[in-house]
Amino acid sequence: MKKNQAFEILAKETNPHDARVIIENTNNFSFIKVCYIAHALKRGVPVAKIIHQKWFYGLKFYTNRYTLDPRPDTETLVAAVISDCNKDSSPRILDLGTGTGCIISSLVKNIYGATGVGADISRGAIRVARRNIKNLDLSDKVQIVRKDFSKPKAFSEQFDIIVSNPPYIAHGDTRVNIGATHDPKIALYANDNGLFAYKVIAQNAKNWLKPLGKIYLEIGEGQTKSVKEIFANEGWSFERTEKDLSGIERVLVFHLGNSALSNPDFSE
Repeated sequence: MKKNQAFEILAKETNPHDARVIIENTNNFSFIKVCYIAHALKRGVPVAKIIHQKWFYGLKFYTNRYTLDPRPDTETLVAAVISDCNKDSSPRILDLGTGTGCIISSLVKNIYGATGVGADISRGAIRVARRNIKNLDLSDKVQIVRKDFSKPKAFSEQFDIIVSNPPYIAHGDTRVNIGATHDPKIALYANDNGLFAYKVIAQNAKNWLKPLGKIYLEIGEGQTKSVKEIFANEGWSFERTEKDLSGIERVLVFHLGNSALSNPDFSE
């Protein structure tokens, strides 16, 4: 089958831009393969899940059914961390619920001297993250480990920075779009009206953060007040909020007590 024929079939199930993206990233246009892709599009499967790749913060990441597709909103989290680091920082970073590894990879790629650990409980996500770390030539700077961050002793070292985009959607939330239904539920949904992961992190991350360190969290729309209360009850001090491109409060930054500096030198 020729590309233009494949395009005509796919464009009936999606918009012309997405059809072109699929065409440009697909080989061997057999009729059966094109029909399979068209059927996937009809079911609402995201383009990234079909071509198994998604760009995030200028980097290309492999993705599959075991991981969330990297989203533009999460770039707000990455940008917030980078803005706090100077050229002499060389921070040690922990990424809780790393998924594809897009957050830890983007940070280490853009912060001079940064190294880190990406942790996830999903074996499938671990395989994806390790593949991306290798593809981005970060194997000497980033370690991907299978850990459960609900365990207080999950990590034996302390970090300068902790980041996380945890599951924060409440079960039964009708605002979830059809594309997200093809993401792993463990990475999307959380108990306690979507707040369970924040409660666990607020309790346990105190063990993994250095005295002058900060924690950066992605949150869902309308969760600012609840997450701030959770962290305040665990002795954290709120520092600031960052909004995404839509003007939604997307990232919260905390430190322990009153000890954190505005721009700490993590190399000390």
